[in-house]
Formats: sequence, C-alpha cells, structure tokens
Amino acid sequence: MGFLLLLGGARSGKSALAVELGRRWGGPVTLVATGEAGDEEMAARIARHRAERPPAWRTVEERAALLDAVTAAPPGDLVLVDCLTLWVSNLLLAGTDADEVAGAAAEVAAALAARTAPAAVVSNEVGMGIVPDHPLGRAYRDALGAVNAAFAARADRAALLVAGRLLELSPAAGFLEGIEWPVWTRP
Repeated sequence: MGFLLLLGGARSGKSALAVELGRRWGGPVTLVATGEAGDEEMAARIARHRAERPPAWRTVEERAALLDAVTAAPPGDLVLVDCLTLWVSNLLLAGTDADEVAGAAAEVAAALAARTAPAAVVSNEVGMGIVPDHPLGRAYRDALGAVNAAFAARADRAALLVAGRLLELSPAAGFLEGIEWPVWTRP
C-alpha cells in the first residue's frame, strides 16, 4: 500500500501529524518508537509522547532492529515509525557502518512499501544547517541524509514540516522532466 514520509526540524509538527494520521485511521495502529530514556529529559519527552497516543495503540519500543519491528506488525495495522533520526543515531553509536545503515534503511523502506496497510515514517532533516565540526557529527548528518533519501525514494508521498506548516515534496525527476534548455533567454 505504501507509506508517507514526514520530514522536518525539531518541534516542526512531524510527530503530531503522525499521531493525527493514526487517530484518523479506521483500524488498529502499531507505533514503533526508536528512542530510549538515556536521561531525565528524554524520559520526560517519551512520557509526553506516550500520553499523546490513544491507549488502544500497540507500541513497540525498538531502538535498533527496525526491520524486525516493522515486519512483526500485524498486516492490517497502520504502522507509525517515530523516528528514523534516533534509529540512525542508535545504530551509529553502536558502531554500525554508514553503508550498513543505508542498506538497513533500504530494507525497512522496502518492507513498509510492501505492506497491505499504510504506514507513516517520521524523521528529522538535519542537513540544512552548518557543517558539524566533529567527525561523528558529520558522519551522522550524512548517514541520516542518505537514510531520508532512501525512504523518500520508496515513499508514496513525502512532506517537509516547518513550524507546523507542511510542504509536500515531489521527486526531482518530475521537476527535471519539465526542463528544456535553454530555460532562460540569453541577451
């Protein structure tokens, strides 16, 4: 059936939109959460997210084996994955190579695209700011960018959220099809 990809910065409305999609779905929902409470602030964030979700939803907390969590979801459930951002961080901090992360992302995206019920995937867009000065920061930014691109390539629809506003994204190939050179008239 396919899936939706919801990208954006921190506090842009990605997770809130995913929850709203789940509320509007007429059937059961499985939420796959990739975060873990490593400190008090993260524990509070996780508790807040749990409180926002209906109690009937099935929640699977899986920090690394995302493919297993997605494929174990009942076929008729809407699957919400929140989020790729933490999943990539978890994998890199565990020593997973960036190429392996990209391969795993392609597998998860393919599994979501093959489901009979829809899915929505949340991820941060972290590549629009300054270049991180630390090698791990650069590796993370690059790995998450590749993961987001792999998911966008398989998604039925993708959107960028900024300040609670949504901009639907279209494939670059469609944009390029409409370009004929010369686009601009030269003097």
